[in-house]
Amino acid sequence: MLHVGNARTALITWLFARSQGGRFLLRIDDTDPERSKTEYELAIEDSLIWLGLNWDEKANQKDRLTRYDAQIEKLKADGRLYPCYETSEELGLMRKALLGRGKPPIYDRAALELTDAQIAKYEAEGRQPHWRFKLLHETIEWTDHIRGEVKFEGTDLSDPVVIREDGSPLYHLCSVIDDIDFDITHVIRGEDHVSNTAAHIQMFEALGATPPEFAHNALISDAEGGKLSKRLGSLSIRDLREEEGLEAMAITSLLARLGTSDPIEAFTTIEPLVKSFSFSKFSRASAKFDPAELFRLNAKIIHDTPFDSVNVRLAEIGLPDLDEEFWNAVKPNLEKIADIKEWWHVAREDIAPVIEDPDFIAEAAQLLPAEPWNNETWMNWANAVKEKTGRKGKQLFMPLRQALTGMDHGPELSDLLLLIGPEKAKERLSQHKKAA
Repeated sequence: MLHVGNARTALITWLFARSQGGRFLLRIDDTDPERSKTEYELAIEDSLIWLGLNWDEKANQKDRLTRYDAQIEKLKADGRLYPCYETSEELGLMRKALLGRGKPPIYDRAALELTDAQIAKYEAEGRQPHWRFKLLHETIEWTDHIRGEVKFEGTDLSDPVVIREDGSPLYHLCSVIDDIDFDITHVIRGEDHVSNTAAHIQMFEALGATPPEFAHNALISDAEGGKLSKRLGSLSIRDLREEEGLEAMAITSLLARLGTSDPIEAFTTIEPLVKSFSFSKFSRASAKFDPAELFRLNAKIIHDTPFDSVNVRLAEIGLPDLDEEFWNAVKPNLEKIADIKEWWHVAREDIAPVIEDPDFIAEAAQLLPAEPWNNETWMNWANAVKEKTGRKGKQLFMPLRQALTGMDHGPELSDLLLLIGPEKAKERLSQHKKAA
C-alpha cells in the first residue's frame, strides 16, 4: 500500500510538474513477479486519485522487458555489465567482514577475475549469475535542486546489482532506460537514493544519454525526530482514509509543506499548493511528521467545509436526513466526518440524560419556553432559569447541557436546543423525577 513517505515524494513530484506546466508520469516498478500484484497497483492508483494526483501517462515495467533486454545486451557488449556468482550468504559474510574491519562494504569485483574453469564449475553446481553494472572510478557530480552540489567518487561506490539470478532486471537499470525513453527531465526521490543516483548517472552516460535533473528530499521522521513509527496503523494512505477517516486535503496539506519554509496550513483545494511550490523552500533537515497536526488540519478543513460538499458523504454513512442547519451547528465540534454520528445520536435518538441536581432541573423544566422555538429560545430560557435560581456561568449551563445531551461538551446550546426540539427536550428534562 502507498505509504505516507512515498505519497509525499509523489506529491512533491506532482506539484513541481504542475507548477511548471509539465507532465507527470506514473510508473509501476513491477519486474519482481512475487512482489508485484494487481491489487497493490490498483491500491496505488486509488490512493493517488483520492489525494488529487492525476497522471498524464502511465507505464508498467513488466510490459517493457523486451526493451530492457536490448539495452542490457548493449551494455554487456560494451563491458559495462558483468556476471557474478556469489550467493547472498557469501555476499553477506563479505559485507560483515568488511564492516568488522572498519571498511565500507564495497564489492571487490572478484567476479572480474574468474577464469573460464571457475565459471564452468559454478554453473555445474547450478549457480546462476547476477549481473552488476561496472562503475567508472571517476568523480560523479550534479547540482541537486534540494541538496545543492553533490559529489561522489566512483571508487567509494559498489558496482550495483542490476539483474537478478533469475534474469529479471532490477529497478536501477529499468528506471534509467525508462527515463531515457520517456524523455524525463526531472526525477524527485528520497535522500536515501542519493548514492543510487550517482550510479544511475553513469548508467545514463553508458547508454549515450544526458542524465535528467535530480532533487532528493529529506526523509520523514516522527514528531521527536526519530524513525517514523507506525502509530497510525501502517501509515498507508488507504488506512489513513478508511481506518482513521481523514480528509485527503488534510494529508496533502501536511505532506506538501513538511520540511519547507512555508507554514503548514489547512487547504481545501490543491491549487494554492501548486502556485506556492518551489524547491528553494525545502530544507535538507529531516521533516517531522506529527499525527496530532494531521488531525488538527483535518478538523480545520471540516470546519471550513460547506454542506453541499459533504451531503452525499453524509448519506453514505447513514445520515441522509441530516440537513444544512444540523451540519452548520455541529461542524465546529467535529475532528472527522464520522464524528457527526455522535451528535446525530445526541440530538435525534434516545440518550441517558445526566441529572445530578433533580430540583434544579425540575425548575428549569417548568421554565422551558412555549413553542414555536427560534434562535432566541435558548437565551430566553437561560435568563429565566438564571433569574429564578440565582445560578450563572458554568453552574447554570453545565447541568442543563448534561440533562439535555448526557455530555459535558459539544456544540453551542443555542444551536443544539433547536436540533433536539421541544418534544425531546421536555422528555429529557422530565427524567429529573427518576433521578429524584
